[in-house]
Formats: sequence, C-alpha cells, structure tokens
Amino acid sequence: MSLPRLPVAVVFDMDGLLCDTEVVYRDAMTATCAEHGYEMSLSLFQSMIGLPGPASDQKVVDHFGAEFPLELFRTRVMEHVDAACEAGIALKAGVVEMLDHLDELGLPRAIATSSSHRAVQSHLGASGIIPRFDAILARGDYARGKPNPDPFLAAASRLGVAPQLCLALEDSHNGVRAASSAGMMTVMVPDLLEATEEMHDLCVRVAGDLLEVRELMRAVRALA
Repeated sequence: MSLPRLPVAVVFDMDGLLCDTEVVYRDAMTATCAEHGYEMSLSLFQSMIGLPGPASDQKVVDHFGAEFPLELFRTRVMEHVDAACEAGIALKAGVVEMLDHLDELGLPRAIATSSSHRAVQSHLGASGIIPRFDAILARGDYARGKPNPDPFLAAASRLGVAPQLCLALEDSHNGVRAASSAGMMTVMVPDLLEATEEMHDLCVRVAGDLLEVRELMRAVRALA
C-alpha cells in the first residue's frame, strides 16, 4: 500500500503527532479541574483536541458554566504542562526517521499547530528537531484556527508549494478537517482519538505511526 502520489512538501501537526503532549494536557486539565471541585470528562477533553486555545476555553465555559474560574484554570494547567516539559517530553515514534527520509528526498516541511510559538519551543526545543523544519506556523500566524483550513494554507504559502501538492499529517479530528478542507492529501496518525468513518473519508490513509507514513512514501516512490 502507498500514497496516491509523492508529495512536494509535508506539513506536520505538533501535539500528539510529533510529541507526546496530548496526554500531558489531558492529565493537566483533569488534575486542575479536580483541584477546584470539577470533573473533566474524557469526552469534553476529546472535543478540545486540535482546537486553538480560545476555542478550547469556550468549550470549558460552555460545559461548566460562566462561574468556572477560567483564568485560574488556564494558569494552573500551564504550570502542570511546564513541569512535564521540564521533565522531558518524548517524541512520537518515527519522527526522526521521517525527517531523515524527507532530507533524503529533499522535500521541504513545516509545522502547522494550534499551539503558541512558546509551546513549540517548550515541547520540541529539547529534542533539537525545530531547525529541521523550514517553517513553523503557530497561533497568531493565521486568521482562523483548526478545523478551518487557515493553518495549513498558511504553511503551504510559507513553503511556496500549492496546498494540493502537500502531504498533511495529523492526529486529531479537527486537524484532519482543517488539512482536508485546505485541499491537502491527508494522513491521520491517531493518538488519543480513533479514526472515525468521517476521518477515513477525509484521509487518503490512516497510519499507525510516522514509521508507517515513511513506508507509504517509500512505496509510492518505488512505483514512480
């Protein structure tokens, strides 16, 4: 099995795809809610995966009500996340191998994330892979966040490649929706969310990890 075509560029999500941070945010939000007498349900957290901060905040307020201490919640969550980052955040399986393969092919690559540039540095800085990307598009670099296509369109523009010629790699439903609506060939690499029927319809493939994505690219290259 391979991809429909070899991409000209690759656009990566960050959290849950490049680094194992979705579980960090889940645990941080669950612990913070418990500290203040609330219960963060799994379904609520899952609905927030892939969304930009303001949209996630709105889901929390909609769920718990206007009296929810949002600012305190956000501050405490980041304290938990920063502590985890200081302890070390693991890269997901196949990240380095995938980047090595892109180097072999000479393909440009970008990150399109709903997180902030600060988070990019915090989550990926210690790994040393940030300089291996040609562009990083984070919150503030585009008008509308995922599931809108803006992050991926901005990444394609920064790389100087038409969106239709890009491969997008995502772990979240909202990210897949964004990449697909941008017109990119999209592969989902599930993390905390399973690939639903909608995801299968929007993606050209669903892969177990980035090592499998690398093999999909090798296969399509062999057929060229």
